[in-house]
Amino acid sequence: MPRPVIIAHRGACGYLPEHSRGAKALAYAMGADYLEQDVIATRDGELVVLHDLTLDAVSDVRDRFPGRHRDDGHFYCIDFDLEELRRLRFHERVDPATGLARYPGRYRPDVGGFRVLTLDEEIDFVEQLNRSTGREVGIYPEIKGPEWHTREGFDLGSAVVDALGRRGYLAPRRKVFLQCYDPETLRAARARAGSELPIVLLISSRTEVTQALLADAASYANAIGPSISLIYRGVDEAGTPMLSSLARDAQALGLAVHPYTFRMDDLPDGVSSFEDLLELFIISARIDGLFTDFCDIVSQYLNRAQSLPQ
Repeated sequence: MPRPVIIAHRGACGYLPEHSRGAKALAYAMGADYLEQDVIATRDGELVVLHDLTLDAVSDVRDRFPGRHRDDGHFYCIDFDLEELRRLRFHERVDPATGLARYPGRYRPDVGGFRVLTLDEEIDFVEQLNRSTGREVGIYPEIKGPEWHTREGFDLGSAVVDALGRRGYLAPRRKVFLQCYDPETLRAARARAGSELPIVLLISSRTEVTQALLADAASYANAIGPSISLIYRGVDEAGTPMLSSLARDAQALGLAVHPYTFRMDDLPDGVSSFEDLLELFIISARIDGLFTDFCDIVSQYLNRAQSLPQ
């Protein structure tokens, strides 16, 4: 069985704050095949690696820039210049309303300080690690909230594609995937980038996945990134796990399948262990790759699985 690729979801964020340089270095060392970059824009047009459009849950923006929130009470990245973001202390994700950690067993939010990285800085980081180690770990950027950015007057999709082009990632056989939830943004990216850039349509748990949707995706994308809940459908009355046909249907159309997100500390209902979850998706559903916060555990599982007689 081909070995699925390990995609470090925001880095090794099961151990260090998401999208920090430390989390990316740790994921690299743990055997990730790709490091994910969520990409959003600043007020001065810089591309930075952050998951949320807002800064509330992962930084001390309320303390550093009181009064800079919008009417909804949130502090938006696009309202700050890169130089201002450099002043912020980034930390483990919290609930902004309570200040409590989203995942209490992970890195403490009040310990240490981390800074934001630009997309260019992260690409430099990955390329230098590849140079010094002799490995070839890829990048996996996501265009975050493209429609929202358009309403704010910024064409994020074009900016990300152009940034990848400047770094040579539109050339053949570069180790890269470009992901987004919005089909129109991905179609535009395909037209702008050409045929060599691997493109991934992300599919949320709220989406009704039909054969027509998959066939349409196959016309411009190379893979889908579905929520794990679209493949694992819980257990039946006898306690037997139920899997949808999504992975098989997509692969029949030539689409690779990279579901998200595999977390040891957030297992789906009916799954008793992380290893059981991996077995369901890797052995039973035969996925092609997976997003995970715990690259080391997935790598260890794959090494054990490949050492067993076929």
